[in-house]
Formats: sequence, structure tokens, C-alpha cells
Amino acid sequence: SDVFNTVGLNILSAFSYTADFLPMVKTPSGLVGEEAASLPELVSLLHKVLEAAQLEKRTCAQFLAAEGEQERLELLRHGERRAAKLRDHLESRQQENENLRRDLNLRDAHIAELQESVQLLIQKNQSKQEVILKLSEKLAVCGEDKQCSNGLRSEALKQLTIENENLKDDLKAYKTQNQYLNSEIYHLTTLWRKSSEREQSLIVKCAVLEANSSQMESRYLGILQKLQESKELNPEQREAVKKVVKDAVRADLSTAIKLNSVRDYDEYGFKIAVDYKIEDLKLLAKIQALEIRSQNLLNQEECDVPLLARCAQLLFGRPEGELSSSTELKNLLRMGLPREYRARAWRFMIQTRTKSLKERHPDHYQELCEKSRTSPHLVPRQIQLDLDRTLTSNQYFSPPSSPLIQKLERVLQAFSWQNPTIGYVQGLNRLAAIALLVLQDEEDAFWCLVVIVDYIMPHNYYTKDLVGCQADQCVLKDLMSEKLPRLTAHLEALKVDVSLITVEWFLVLFVESLPTRILFKVWDAFLYEGIKVIFRYALALFKYREEGILKINDSVEMYQYLRIFPNTIVDGRKLTSIAFNDMNPLPMKLLQNRRATHLERLHAEIKELENLRTAYKAEHVQCKDKELDTLASEDEEEV
Repeated sequence: SDVFNTVGLNILSAFSYTADFLPMVKTPSGLVGEEAASLPELVSLLHKVLEAAQLEKRTCAQFLAAEGEQERLELLRHGERRAAKLRDHLESRQQENENLRRDLNLRDAHIAELQESVQLLIQKNQSKQEVILKLSEKLAVCGEDKQCSNGLRSEALKQLTIENENLKDDLKAYKTQNQYLNSEIYHLTTLWRKSSEREQSLIVKCAVLEANSSQMESRYLGILQKLQESKELNPEQREAVKKVVKDAVRADLSTAIKLNSVRDYDEYGFKIAVDYKIEDLKLLAKIQALEIRSQNLLNQEECDVPLLARCAQLLFGRPEGELSSSTELKNLLRMGLPREYRARAWRFMIQTRTKSLKERHPDHYQELCEKSRTSPHLVPRQIQLDLDRTLTSNQYFSPPSSPLIQKLERVLQAFSWQNPTIGYVQGLNRLAAIALLVLQDEEDAFWCLVVIVDYIMPHNYYTKDLVGCQADQCVLKDLMSEKLPRLTAHLEALKVDVSLITVEWFLVLFVESLPTRILFKVWDAFLYEGIKVIFRYALALFKYREEGILKINDSVEMYQYLRIFPNTIVDGRKLTSIAFNDMNPLPMKLLQNRRATHLERLHAEIKELENLRTAYKAEHVQCKDKELDTLASEDEEEV
């Protein structure tokens, strides 16, 4: 067990050591031609990385298939040797990069010296040209002066001619020297460009190496997790594995020197990697953070150029009022809009639904804010309590003095006046906060909240009994039994009620349940197509993790996993494909018919419950009256 423990720690330290030696350099913004020149080398490198990943996969399969502890230790030693080779390769790349950088600095200094020499020569040339002009003027003056003797004139003219010829020779020499210096500068510029291309290529190589290192460490931790769950280990081996897992979780990923900055927060201020507070889930959090880091390193220079082009063609330069609903816009929204176009598209979808109300009441939001200011005692107190609990993982809402907190308070207070039937319920704060992050303007965020609650979501969704949301949970269970029969049967066998988890998905539209890069894709499509998008993604989430859920056979563990697994989704494109392709057909009319059926049943149950409550109150009052009569008669007898 000591050898096993030592080998595991050595491999983990090898990964950390590899990450520590990655150089911290910035990728220059090269020209398109320069980037294209390095593409063949990058493709070759990616082929090598793919071969390494396949080899690692075979190694992991051999490790899991190994029966004896000796064979597993041999496999772990093999992984350690591979990590050492990777470290040596990375050190050589780093040394090569440093040599290139020193060479580049020397050439830059040489170019600067040559440029200074050229400037000095140009200044000398200008001064000599000025001397020539002055001498020419003197010559002209002497020629016009009739009092000068012919001898003096001829002698001065001769001297001036000689000096002029000398100056011409100097000028010719300077021009020749200047041409030579220009060729040197051109040559050095060419060398600098080639050096920059090599530096950029090395940066890409180092990024791929760091991503490969993160992937290998993630696989290693995954193997440790499976070993920890294995029942074949004896107590001593299990304790050794547990110690290695603790050391792996304790290692801080942020201490590694990062080649390219992978931010801890996304562009909307949400923390990218989730921190799990439960001890058993910390290893899962570490594996997820490594996967996210690897994906960001490999994709940080990529952008969906066709999507940007389509968005620019459809949205750029057009006022929101001139946009129109179309199949093209629907497809773009399903793919997820780039950040620069998201606010414009959201405003268009909000304006489409609220245009008539805004035209009748152009200052409606300002009037509602004034009511909140003049009648603060009528504003729900729960709003103030929920402000500090809104999007706690977002850096823009975490400080209590944040301007967004004040805007959020005004939006929620105005909505409580806009819809007195609902007023304010918990969950609306998160909807309004997302609208503020995207739209920035608080009035636009208010109208976005109005559209969601009053126009898109079904009736009675945010009432005290949540009858609308309860009906949709029944509809979701029906759809799961049809589209995911194996999963539904497994959950029923464990007596797990998924509505305890999914009710929050529907009430807050997956806020703080999905990674933000996927969350905003869901909202893009939701604001255009409505509630059926939430059904599609809810079904897609269960389909995405179906095999993993089927392996869980304990109800407590199942509830714990269902609460966290949406935040572990990495491949957003795969999830979107499942939602809009694998879950077809899912027409809105089908959802409406099934919702009506369940609403009728729920209303009947609520009515029956009210009748029972009324009958109980009447019976309780009657019993109290009888008790009072009995007590009164007993008192009279005693008297």
C-alpha cells in the first residue's frame, strides 16, 4: 500500500510540475496569413495529441481490466514515466522559446540602432542641402554684383563648383548607404516576422500540451474515483486510495503557471467552475474543473465564424423595430447568440409582446417606481430579504453596494405593483437578475420580467399554490415515461420523485442549475418559443446523463446526484442537439392539452381539499360549542 500511495503521489506531482513549467506568454494578434502558415504544424501536433489520448484510453482500459495489485502498480509506474517524458519535452520547448526571445530582443536592438543611424544621416543630408542652397544664393548674388572683379567672380565660382561637386558625391554616398540600411531593415523585419511566427506556433503547442496535461490528470483522478468505489480492495488498499484522493483534491489548480489566461469568471460575472461544499463531491468538482480548463485552452482562439456572419447579416445595423420573426432568427436563437447580439435580440422579443401596453402607458415603469417610493409600506418585505441571496456566485451581485443590487430592488418593487395578484415570490429575483446582466438597463429588465411572468409562462405559475407549475411537472413525467422509459422505470423503482428537483428548473428557468454558457442559450430560445423550450432541455438533461443515472441504486445518492448533475454538463452543443432533435416531436398543442387535463385534476383535488378543510372547521366549532355547554351545565350543578 505504501508503494501504491507513493506512485500515485509521484504521478500527481508530475502533473503539477508539468503545469508549473508552462511559460506565461501572450499570443500576438498576428495576421490571417501568419496564422494560416502555422496551421499544418498545428494539425500535425493535434494528430499526435489524438494518438496520445487514444494510447491513454487503452492504458486506462488496461488499468481497469487489471486483476492484481502488482499489475496495477506497473501501469501506474508506466504513467509516471510518460509524465516524466512530457515534462522533459516541455522543458526543451521552454528553453527553445527563451532562446528565440533573446534572439528577437537582440535583433530589435539592432534595428533600433540602424534606425537611429538612418535618422542621423537624413539630418546630415538635409543640413548639407541647406548649405548648397545658401551657396547657390551667394553665387547668384555674386553673379549679379557688377562691382566684383572678374577674377574674384571666377575664383569664387570655381570654389563653389568644387564644393557643390563634393556635396553631390556625399549625397550619392549617403543614398547608397541609405539603400543598404533599408535592405538591412527589411531583412531584419523578415527575420522578426519569422521569429514571431515560430513564437506563436510554440505558444499553440504549449497550450495543447497544457490541455493534454489537464486531460491526463482528469483521467487519473477518474481512475482514482473508480478505485475508491471498487469493492475488490482490502481495507489497507482502500485507505491508501483515500489518502491519494485527498491529496489530489487538496492540490490547487490555480497555483499552476498558466500559459494563456483562463478566467475564473465568464463575461457575465458567473464563476465558471462550481465549488461543491459536500466532501464526497470535491473530487468530482476537481475533475470538472480540469475538463473545463482543458476545453477552454483548446477552444480559446476558436470562434464560430459562420454564426457571427449570420448574426451580422440578420441583426447588425438594424433597429429593433425593424426585426421580424422568421425561421432564420429561430434557428439562430436555438444555436445561441454571441454576446454582442444578445441584448438586441432580447429587446426585439420583449418589444414584440409589450408594444401595445407601452404605447398606452409610455411612462409606466417610472410611475410604478414612484408608487414604490411614496408607499414603501405596501412593498413586499421579502424583496429586501432576497436581495443579498441573489446570484451569490456572480461577482456583479456579490458586493452589497453593487449598482445592480439597487436596480434589481427597483425592478422587483415595480413588478409587485404591476401584478398585485402575484406581488413577489421567491425566484423572481433571479429572473430579473439575469435580465439585468444581459440588458443592463433596469426598465428593459422590468419589461423582460413582465414578458416572462405575464405573457410566456402559463397562468397560475407563480401563485401561492403553484398549481400551474405542478401541472407542468405532471406533463414532464408523462413525457419522460414516453421518451425515456428505462430511466423512468428506474426512478420509480427507487421511489424517486423528479419533480422535487425539476420544479426549480421550471420556476427560475434553470438559473444557477446550468452552466451559464448553456443557460443563456436556453433563454435565447425560450424568449422566442416559450415554455416548450424548458421541457425540451429538461428532457435533454436526463437523456444526456441517462447511463450515469441508471448506475445509481440508492435513493439518497440519486437525489444528491440529480441536484448537481446539470452543472457538470460540458458539451453544450450535444445538449442542444438532443433537445431540438432527439426530443422531437414535441408540439406546443400537445403540451397545452396535457396541461389542461392535469389542471382539471389538480383543481378538483384542491376543491376537495377545501371542502374537507371547511367541514373540519365546522365540526371543530361544533365540538367546541358542545364542550362549552357541558362545562356550563357542570358549573350550574356544582352551584
